[in-house]
Amino acid sequence: MAAAGALGRILPNLGGPRGVCRRLYIGVVRSMALYGAPIWADTLRARNAALLRRPQRAIALRAARAYRTVSHVAACLLAGSPPWDLEAEVQSSVYWRVMRARAEENWPGPQEVRKWREEAHDVLYHKWTERLEIPGASRDLVTAVRPVLKKWVERKHGTPSFHLTQLLTGHGCFGWYLCERVGREPTTECHHCDGRAVDTAQHTREECPAWAEHRAVLSTAMGGDLSLPALIHQMADSEEAWVAVANFSVAVMTRKEAAERMREDDANSRRAFAARVLPLLLPP
Repeated sequence: MAAAGALGRILPNLGGPRGVCRRLYIGVVRSMALYGAPIWADTLRARNAALLRRPQRAIALRAARAYRTVSHVAACLLAGSPPWDLEAEVQSSVYWRVMRARAEENWPGPQEVRKWREEAHDVLYHKWTERLEIPGASRDLVTAVRPVLKKWVERKHGTPSFHLTQLLTGHGCFGWYLCERVGREPTTECHHCDGRAVDTAQHTREECPAWAEHRAVLSTAMGGDLSLPALIHQMADSEEAWVAVANFSVAVMTRKEAAERMREDDANSRRAFAARVLPLLLPP
C-alpha cells in the first residue's frame, strides 16, 4: 500500500505519465505483492485475498485515471489488470509444473514453459469471467466488458483517459453522481436539456440533445449503436473506435465540467451575498 500510494501521488488524473508508464507502475506494485506467490498461492484465503485487492485497487485507479469512488472490479477492468489472487495462481501453476518436470529430469524449454503459461492464463480468464457473472458493483461496465474480457485486456491500442473513464464508469461530472454519490449537486436532473431527465453517463452518451452534434459524429463512427456493450465491443476491436469514443468524451465532458464550475461559482456568490446581507436584515 505504501508503494501504491507513493506511485499514485505522481500519477494525476489529468496530465502526468502516459498509459505505458502507468502500466509499468502497476507491474512494480504487482511484483511486490506477488513475491513468492508459488509458495503461498494455494493457501490464500478470503481475508488475505482482500488484502491483495487494496493495493491493486489503489494503483489501478491511478492507471485508469478514475475517481476514488470507482470499484475495484471496474478499476481492474479499465486498467487491464487481472485480480492478483488469480495471477498468483498462474505463477504457482507454472512454477510447480516446471519443478515437477525438472524432478523427472525432463527439462522444459522456453517454448514449452510459454505454452504452460498461456494455458494457465486461459484458466485465469475463465475464473475471472465466472467472477463477473454476478457483479457486486459497476454492473453496467462489467456486463459490457465480460463478453470480450480477454480481447479487452490484451488489446494493443488505447489507454483510459480522465474523461473517457468518466463516460464508461458514470463516476464523474453527471448529475446523478454529483448528487447521489458525493453530494455536490442538489438534484440529479440534467442541466443541459429540459431538466426532467436524470443526468447519467447513459443519458449523456445516448439521449441528451445538448450533445447531438458530437453524438452524430460518434454514431457515424460506431455504426449507430451507442449502448455501452456496443461501444466496449468496438473499442476492444478497433483503435479507430477507441479514438472516436475518446474524442466524444473529451468534447462533451469538458463542457459539462465548465458548466459545473459556473454553477459552483454562482452558488458561492449567492452564499457570500447571503453572508454579507443577512446580518444587516436581522434585528440586533
